[in-house]
Amino acid sequence: MTGDRSRPWLAVLNMNPPPFPYRRIIIVGVTGSGKTTLARQVAARLGTPHVELDALHWRLDWEHAPDDELRRLVETATRPGAWVVDGNYSMTRDITWPRAQAVVWLDLPLGLVFWRLVRRILSRWWTKELMWGINRETLWVHFKLWSDDSLIRWLFKTYLRRRRQYPALFSLPQNSHLHVVRLTTPRQVEAWLDTLPEPA
Repeated sequence: MTGDRSRPWLAVLNMNPPPFPYRRIIIVGVTGSGKTTLARQVAARLGTPHVELDALHWRLDWEHAPDDELRRLVETATRPGAWVVDGNYSMTRDITWPRAQAVVWLDLPLGLVFWRLVRRILSRWWTKELMWGINRETLWVHFKLWSDDSLIRWLFKTYLRRRRQYPALFSLPQNSHLHVVRLTTPRQVEAWLDTLPEPA
């Protein structure tokens, strides 16, 4: 990966970087990009809590938590001095981003993310995986491509939007304190993860 001099916010993935010094990290990316998986791995390596915004957002039978309740939960969860948050929730960005030290952006190819998302949906449906202890995956809803309840539709609806949105957000003065790592391939994700300490 090479640096882009026109974008000073873009962190270069160095194969021999200094130890990662950050303790409050946000992982962002489109649905199916692997945010939660990477966040768990990073939290385990750094010995910090993992805060999954989806787990705070969803209620029984796929009901949404009220906005004020979600914001209160996120504010409490990110009050400590160390954590790894994953999620794209704009309604809580004014809480999490000012407190964070670093953002990891999973900017993976659309075809790869689509395949991962479909595979995840099928796997969760087939195994009847219990998500956040309260909900199970429903298969048919994701193939209702006319509905925003479909994660497949949501992926295609938001993919290009996120690619435009995040560079603009990183360039804002209020986000200048954030160290940004943009990872565009699975190999880069693994290489960057390998720069972190092994789990204790």
